[in-house]
Amino acid sequence: MYALTSYCAYLLISIALTVWVARTLSRNGYVFLTECFGHDQLLAASTNHLLVVGFYLINLGWILLTLRFGTPPETALQAVQFLSSKVGIVVVALGLMHFFNMNAIAKFGRKVGEWFREERWAARAAGAEA
Repeated sequence: MYALTSYCAYLLISIALTVWVARTLSRNGYVFLTECFGHDQLLAASTNHLLVVGFYLINLGWILLTLRFGTPPETALQAVQFLSSKVGIVVVALGLMHFFNMNAIAKFGRKVGEWFREERWAARAAGAEA
């Protein structure tokens, strides 16, 4: 009885956390992406959506794969310990994914920002020649 309840609680809590984190990062990350991509809202929205899909795929896959690890609980105390370690692993994985995404976006955003600055410089130089 404790095992099935614990597994269901683990899935419910972990999936809810994943959805909440993805929505929070998506909503607040859009502003960051827009700035990184030279205020190109279409590119920012597209990148944001792709990041959310990837975030869901990796984290939901992790949640499902880790479901089978660990000893199923037989007591209430073991159920609490089981849930805390399982959900703790998911929270750490979500945090790592967040930092990985932020690092990748920062690097990519700087590169895109350089492209925009180069285009603006080229446009100004072309305008000065005319």
